[in-house]
Amino acid sequence: MEAALPAPAIQIVRSLTDFAVENAKSARAFLSEVKMPVAIRELRIQEIGESPQALLQPLREGRPLGLLSESGCPAIADPGASLVEAAHREGFRVVPLVGPSSIALALMASGLEGQRFAFCGYLPREGPQRARRIRELEARSRKERETEIFIETPYRSDALLAALLESCSAQTRLCVAADLTLPTESISTRPVSGWRRSATPIGRRPAVFLLLADYSAR
Repeated sequence: MEAALPAPAIQIVRSLTDFAVENAKSARAFLSEVKMPVAIRELRIQEIGESPQALLQPLREGRPLGLLSESGCPAIADPGASLVEAAHREGFRVVPLVGPSSIALALMASGLEGQRFAFCGYLPREGPQRARRIRELEARSRKERETEIFIETPYRSDALLAALLESCSAQTRLCVAADLTLPTESISTRPVSGWRRSATPIGRRPAVFLLLADYSAR
């Protein structure tokens, strides 16, 4: 975890004593790993819930507040946006720290269109609705010459890959980027026809999916 963050960001984390987090247990593990200068039990760690205003109390008392995500980029396809919005409403300064975003990293490494792209979040879980959404995204990609980016929970990644291979045109380029920033990282971009010939199971790994339709086929 620490290796994925630049040293200046780690130094800022070490200077904080108040944190709003997605999961308290994993947050304590991360803070222990970055070698906080005080005992973990002395830190004030609160999980993000339904009332973000209550989490802003450290800011009202003049102390900085850190926002920690479970395993993603805070407030981008991860909890935290409501807390940031509440901070803006009360006039507090919001400072983003440099660090990895799996969405941006996947796009950077995909070789797909990087000038026009859209993050589409999660696709429907049910088969017919998911297939319809995939076809809609492929059509939009073809029309706008736009990379479509989406994610799935790890235990459904292989099901989503199978749905993509069933629904997309053979010429559509598909990138699957799994375990980004980890030693087990894998990133592969090829036409759907190539995936159909040799699709390696993703397994229970977090993955980002990107597709770019062949707009010459319109």
